[in-house]
Formats: sequence, C-alpha cells, structure tokens
Amino acid sequence: MQLNENKKIAVITMARNDEFFLNRWVGYYGRQFGEENLYIYLDGLDQKAPAEAGRANVEIVEKQGIKVVDAEKRRLDFLSDRAAELFSAGYDLIIGCDADEFLIVEPNLGLTLHEYLSRIKINTSISPLGLDVGQHLHNEKSLDRSAPILPQRNYALINSRFTKTSIVAKPIRWGRGFHRIDGHNFHIDKNLYLLHLGNIDYEALMEKFNSQDIIARGEQAHYKRARFSVINSVSDGSAVDGDKLFAKARGIQTFFRPIYAWNKPSMLGMKWIVKLPERFINTGI
Repeated sequence: MQLNENKKIAVITMARNDEFFLNRWVGYYGRQFGEENLYIYLDGLDQKAPAEAGRANVEIVEKQGIKVVDAEKRRLDFLSDRAAELFSAGYDLIIGCDADEFLIVEPNLGLTLHEYLSRIKINTSISPLGLDVGQHLHNEKSLDRSAPILPQRNYALINSRFTKTSIVAKPIRWGRGFHRIDGHNFHIDKNLYLLHLGNIDYEALMEKFNSQDIIARGEQAHYKRARFSVINSVSDGSAVDGDKLFAKARGIQTFFRPIYAWNKPSMLGMKWIVKLPERFINTGI
C-alpha cells in the first residue's frame, strides 16, 4: 500500500435515545478523524445533544417516522442526502454507520483507520466484515458502562447483516440500515471489521425492548429475532478463534447472495461464533 493522499473523511449517523453509544461513537471516531468531521442527526425534536459531543456537528431534526420500516427508509434517504452534501463540501469519503457500530482496521497493520482508508483505492464503496458482538451469559458479567467495552466482551457472531456498505467514495443511495446501496455491488475489504455492539448487555437490551419507543415502532419482533438471538447464539454456541474463520467468511459473503437481494452478502444461514482476537482490545472501544 502506498499513501496516495490524506483523504478528508466524514462520519455520519442518526440516532434516537442512544446517548451511551453516541458518547462512545464521538470518542472513537473523533480520535480517528477529528470531532469536527463527525455529523450526528438526532431523530426527533425531543432529543438532546449527547453530553460528550465535543466539537461534533449535532443537528436535531423532525422525527423520521414511527413504524420501523417507514422510519428506516426515511432515515437512510435523509442520510444519503446529507452524504451527498458533504461530498459537495469537499469530503473524499463518507462513513455511514449507526451509533452502536464501530469500524476498525486490522490492528496488525499498525495503521490508524484514517491512514488505511487514505492508502486504498475505493471506486464506489467498500464493506468491512460484520461482527455482531454479544454478551456471553455464562462467561461474562453485566457491562461496566464506565469502562472500555472490548475488554469485557470476547465473543461475536459473524453476521452478514453487518457487512455493510459503510464507506462510500461518491454520492449514493443507501438502503435501510446501510446494508446496501442502490444499483451497486459491494466489495469486502480484507483488513476492515465492523463491530456491532448493540447486543453487548442483556439487561440494557431488555430495557430497550420494553421501552415505549420500541413498542411504538413495532420492533419487538425484530429484537427477538435479531438481537436476543445473537446473545443466545453466542452464549450457547461453540466459539472458534476468529482468525480461523474471518477469511472464509469474507469468501462466502463475497460469492453468495440472498435470492431477493443480489447486492447484499449472505452467510447461507450458517451461524459462526468466534472468539475475538486479543489484539482487538487495544482499538480504543
């Protein structure tokens, strides 16, 4: 890899009632790219800026919708429009992700995320390998919210839902949840991982599950299917050293797609539980 340029990179998100992760999000991506290059849109006029927003750009906007399907489409349409504006303002790359998603570069490279993304060619988009981190109920205690997360959480499900088109080099239209972009294929980078941390604490997940926001959005079925199931899989499955499966998972997700979406990756229904490499602990999450 050769350094082509010091790319100007922005990171954008939209969140609602998620201050714990937003504060972590600002801290992590602010160290990577500078807080002034972070753009946070808060979904609803009842929201407040996170306490640790620093110099991040925070805008409170009208709520994008109530029911989850409609709200997600509006949310990603909104963020696609904001990304296009940021490209017009001079940014070279835009990273779009949720507040509980943390993009890391392979620690063995000895590069920051900014340095790595500045050294590689990206035509339209690249995707990291998605790792859905969950609390192992038999081996891990409730999360200490005042301490770093990864030293407390060691297990993840390799989840193609989080092999997202997170990093884009031109204006595009994201599909719901950043899972794909309209009219373009995806390309999985061999040195990038996306850690989804929304399932790292069973007690916190139960609190959200019973909140009026989740009930009003009709998301409880989704929580049972896609969130609590991750904790159950991690807790009851047999974990393998992640380094033994990462390359295989990238290969499977590159070549196999759901029949309903050619531009989304698939794990063919396989649930691969991995133990996260110890080197991930020092990524600052």
